[in-house]
Amino acid sequence: MKVKVRAKRVTVSQMKKKVWAAFSEYIRKRDCLETTGCASYGLCITCGKRLHFKLLQAGHFIPGRHNNNLFSEKGTHAQCYNCNINLKGNTLEYRRKIIELYSEGEDEELETQSRATRKFTVPELGELLEHYKQKIKELNDGG
Repeated sequence: MKVKVRAKRVTVSQMKKKVWAAFSEYIRKRDCLETTGCASYGLCITCGKRLHFKLLQAGHFIPGRHNNNLFSEKGTHAQCYNCNINLKGNTLEYRRKIIELYSEGEDEELETQSRATRKFTVPELGELLEHYKQKIKELNDGG
């Protein structure tokens, strides 16, 4: 008698968690390297506090982690716990930094983009996961 083994299907939710882990690592490493030149420590985008990579969070400029801004590289930066959680993103200072980093009007563009609805598929998320794994590898390799 043959027993059929059914492979478990990966859900969108499960894949989003995997992509988020890689995306968050990429954002924090990117910002550590940009702000201190070192992968181990970085500065919070909103208060400037210097923290170890593991103590930084990938904080969103537009709160809520909606699908369209969930993996936005321009809208997500390294933040300390206090700014990201206790100060709910420290949005006024975050807005100032977005404008300083990217130019006048980019804050409004990110807000506009966040209003659009985005439904991910498992294959799209799989591609994003590979994309961020590659970006992390490039940062780790020094280029």
